[in-house]
Amino acid sequence: MVIGQRGGRLGFGEARRADTGKTQTRGDGGRGCDSFHIHGPVVPPRPLDETCLPGKSAGDLLSISLILADAPARQGNRAGVDVRYRQRVAKTSKLVGALGRRGPHRVLRGDLAFAGLPGVVFTPESGYNLPGVAFGHDWLTGVARYAGLLEHLASWGIVSAAPDTERGLAPSVLNLAFDLGTALDIAAGVRLGPGKISVHTGKLGVIGHGFGGSAAVFAAAGMKAKPQAVAALYPAITNPPAEQPASTLNVPGVVFSAPGSAKALRSNAIELWRAWDTATLRIVAKAQPTGLAEGRRMTTAFGLGAPDRKTQKTTRALLTGYLLYALSGDKTYRDFADPDVQLPKTIPMGDEAAPLSPEEKFVALLKG
Repeated sequence: MVIGQRGGRLGFGEARRADTGKTQTRGDGGRGCDSFHIHGPVVPPRPLDETCLPGKSAGDLLSISLILADAPARQGNRAGVDVRYRQRVAKTSKLVGALGRRGPHRVLRGDLAFAGLPGVVFTPESGYNLPGVAFGHDWLTGVARYAGLLEHLASWGIVSAAPDTERGLAPSVLNLAFDLGTALDIAAGVRLGPGKISVHTGKLGVIGHGFGGSAAVFAAAGMKAKPQAVAALYPAITNPPAEQPASTLNVPGVVFSAPGSAKALRSNAIELWRAWDTATLRIVAKAQPTGLAEGRRMTTAFGLGAPDRKTQKTTRALLTGYLLYALSGDKTYRDFADPDVQLPKTIPMGDEAAPLSPEEKFVALLKG
């Protein structure tokens, strides 16, 4: 079944280097979601402003039962605020509660390897001109550990592609940024699934967690056609540092941080936000910076954190709301992108936004 061809030159990222010219097959790896395959040759080298990715698709569709989003209880407000403000806070609280649950769309899963890039893509079952994002993983963490997050975004109508590269002990943030651009090219350049899915080239974003959050900043800075939004989720320090490209970005963005990240040796969330003029900082209450990845991961053995369900649920809700407004323009969720709005399950910046030098971070670590 032919699922479509690229309609033009997008130039959102450089093409993935090709290793073989063979097409591949895969078994059913959906695990709780429908699956589809992208068949085609590996991506050949190309000029910087061109990508050509013909694709085909075949796959059996399975049914998924979806959980309806329930609104949480209305939160209390300080005495003396006006009624309109209280209503706005209550509305935003209900939106956060709803966005923390699976959205209305059934989800399809595909393998990016058939288009020449190791990785996965999750999409709604159908829809044209959908928003799309490329997701970058954390250090020593494969994209399989983010299946819940990627499925969640797809259930809310956001196509999510994630390259599964740079997973070694010494990964290159520049190579991962390169692959994030390629993942966007694939998502926006091929009509996915049974031919009822397409991504709008004006609704693209780049997101990532930890090491991948910094890679997302590099990817956005290096794109000729800039994405509509960038999200760095609990970003981590890299070499070269992401603060350098962030200082040149004029793209709306959001940086998620956890309480105490300013003192964490591995975190650069505060420094990244201060270098990035158009970014909003969200300090997620009780969040664990490494808790976003699901299941057991290699870094747990090194004492670098474990999965945390509360962090996953809250981050999914806040990120989904941000992307629905930043990419789709849905005004229902405009508060999620407003830096002047204090969102539920976040805390005021206060002293948390004060940067510390590496020496100060080390001293804080020794003090416990």
